[in-house]
Amino acid sequence: MWAEFIPCDKFGWRAAERTAMTVTSWPESDRQRTATMCQLDLLHCVFGNPFRPVEFANSWRSETVVALASGIYAERAFDRLPILADALEEAGCDHPDMLAHCRGPGPHVRGCWVVDLVLGKS
Repeated sequence: MWAEFIPCDKFGWRAAERTAMTVTSWPESDRQRTATMCQLDLLHCVFGNPFRPVEFANSWRSETVVALASGIYAERAFDRLPILADALEEAGCDHPDMLAHCRGPGPHVRGCWVVDLVLGKS
């Protein structure tokens, strides 16, 4: 599932995805399985890939990027994340995980790791 959006190394998200799929294959209702996958997606939005931390370059923090991220954070306007990805690219960001996360379908929540990196939140 995540492999479609995030480049995976063999010990990172692919291992986490296999574990999640094993857990969700245990006998339980479809509703519980769906809830588990949604929770995993939300964790991914908040924490990113813990096996491949991102160093945010200050040169990517342009006025446009910060303004977009501030608006997304304040208004919970996660539909603007693809625009943030474009602005990050224009500022010189070429990090595939960041750009893929912003352009991915989500779900996205306040505390999104990319928005927090842009705004300097930890």
